[in-house]
Amino acid sequence: MRKILIILSVLFICSCEKKQDKNPTVSTDNLKRSNERTDATQDVLSTEVALKKTNDEVLQAMKVGYYDIFANYIHPQKGVRFSMYAFINKDEDKHFSREELEKYLPSKTIFTWGSRDGSGEIYKATLKKYLQNWVFKKDFTKAEYSFNSFLAGGNSLNNLKEMYPNTNFTENYIAGSEKSEGMDWNALRFVFEEFNGKYYIVAVVNDEWTI
Repeated sequence: MRKILIILSVLFICSCEKKQDKNPTVSTDNLKRSNERTDATQDVLSTEVALKKTNDEVLQAMKVGYYDIFANYIHPQKGVRFSMYAFINKDEDKHFSREELEKYLPSKTIFTWGSRDGSGEIYKATLKKYLQNWVFKKDFTKAEYSFNSFLAGGNSLNNLKEMYPNTNFTENYIAGSEKSEGMDWNALRFVFEEFNGKYYIVAVVNDEWTI
């Protein structure tokens, strides 16, 4: 009888050990999957934080006219494109490499940037004047910020996502006044692409109410 009790005790202990061995395996698998989801989320958050920082630095630089800082963020291979309105036209919008932008900033060369909405008047200005009077026509350092989403919305075609798919963009939005029934709103967007582990600006897009 005593031998039988000993044998039953040994079998019970072995059974418990096997059950305990299974639990750590399941726990480890769950932990691994959890870490994978966290890493993916962290990548998205890191990108958003980095581009918010870049967005703010570029706005501050433009506000005080430090365009050399803006030039540092221009894509090394693709350069930067300027669009007067939400509709991006790669055949007509002005495009500069970083070297070209640095070359023309101090010059008095007049560029044709496009047609003003409503009047159809051709907008001509030096590169510096365009940055001062059109790109930064309002103090966007005080604007409402958004990441990969549009706060502004007018009656003009917004083709940013079609022209630059699989990219990230920031928007700086200034709401319109009550006096103008909100129609004098403005928005400034920066489109970013990654290159060698860093994000660079490939497009600068202004937006406002159009007729």
